[in-house]
Parts: sequence; structure tokens; C-alpha cells
Amino acid sequence: MRAMAFAGRNRRELLRDPLTIGFGLGFPLVLLALLSAIGRHAPVENFAIEALAPGVASFGLTFVALFSATLLARDRSRAFMARLCASSMRPSDFIFGYLSPMLALSVAQIAVCYLAAVPMGLRFGVNALVSMAALTPAAAMYVAIGLLCGTLLNDRQASGICGAMLTNGCAWLSGIWFDLALLGEGFERVANFLPFANAVTAARAAQAGDFAAMAGPLAVVAGYAAVLLGTAVWTFHHRLRAGKL
Repeated sequence: MRAMAFAGRNRRELLRDPLTIGFGLGFPLVLLALLSAIGRHAPVENFAIEALAPGVASFGLTFVALFSATLLARDRSRAFMARLCASSMRPSDFIFGYLSPMLALSVAQIAVCYLAAVPMGLRFGVNALVSMAALTPAAAMYVAIGLLCGTLLNDRQASGICGAMLTNGCAWLSGIWFDLALLGEGFERVANFLPFANAVTAARAAQAGDFAAMAGPLAVVAGYAAVLLGTAVWTFHHRLRAGKL
């Protein structure tokens, strides 16, 4: 009950800032529309709507990481967190309270991207539903990144890391806009070792109905999500017990 009440408070905090939510949901749609228009007039494989929708949906999750980081960091900078630390809440209550509304926002963001792509030519069926589900580990990973940054950094630092650095890193290393092989074999190997490109590859493979090709990249993303979420939970627990929040 403590965790659910705290999750409700965090959900209301998100809803109190409709401009931020609107930007997080709206900016990927603008990208989707612009790049889809380019794809209709240029033979770029990555800009075909069947490949573009999963890519943009994955990229949009970087904003959820930013929301997670800034919410937690802002709470830490105020007396609100100090009062909560004096309550009977456990570290798991804190983590669930931040995690659950962010995952709900991630699911909504993914759904909005796919539904908006339907008028642009996306075939919405079983493959699209599996593709959306394949982005769930990526959503958990981005939320974990946000929680980790929010635990360790102040609100300005967290905004910088999860804003400029994470979005640019995802843009360059995910293969959404261009073929990673164009930047050389070494760059492609590094990108395929990281979770960003694997998240896009898994979602695109599911959308294409190639579920065998989805399994490997999905396992990589799930592994990163588990490690990052575990690290975020341990770090928060350690700093809470040490009185450093």
C-alpha cells in the first residue's frame, strides 16, 4: 500500500507538467511524420514506415529516462525526500513508486507511436503487438538509467546526462536513421554490443514477423535492463541506508 500510494503521487507529479508529457509524446510523432514523408520520396530503407515506427518508438523512450531522472533528482533536492526517508517506507517501496508510473508512460508512448504510424501505412496486427511488447525491456532499461542518474546526480546533472547525452547516444548508436555499417565495422561492432541498436533490431524483426531474428537482440536488451535495474535498486538502497539521498 505504501508503494502504491507513492506511485500514485509520482503519477500525479507527471500529470501536473502537461508540457513535458506533451513534448515527450509529441516530439517522436513529429519525427515519425517528417521521416515518413522523406521515406515516401526517397528509397531509404530505414525510413520505410515498417522500420521507422519501431525505431522512433524506441528513441522516444529516452525521454522517459529523462523524466525518471529529473523527478527523482528533484525529490532528492527538496525536503520531501528527507521526510520520506524518516517514514516506514522501504527501499523497494521507493523503487516501485518511481518505476511503475514510468513504465506505464513508456507503454503509452510506444502505443501512441504505433497507432500514429497506421495512417502512414503501418500494418497493425499481431506483428505490431509483438513488436510493441519487444520494446518493453528497452522501456525498463531506460527507466533504470533514469533512476540511476537521479539517485547519483542533482537535477541539472541528471537532465544533462539523460537529456543531451543519452538522446544523442541513442540517435547515433541505434541505427534508426542510417545503416550502422556506413560508419565502419568497428563502429558497428560497438553499437551492436550496446543495447540501443539491439532494441531497434528486435522491434523491427518482430514487426517484420521474423521472430527468430528478434530473440537474440531482445535477450541482449533484457540483460542490460536487468543489470541496470539491479544497479539502480542497489545504489538507491545503499545511499538511502547511508543517509546520502
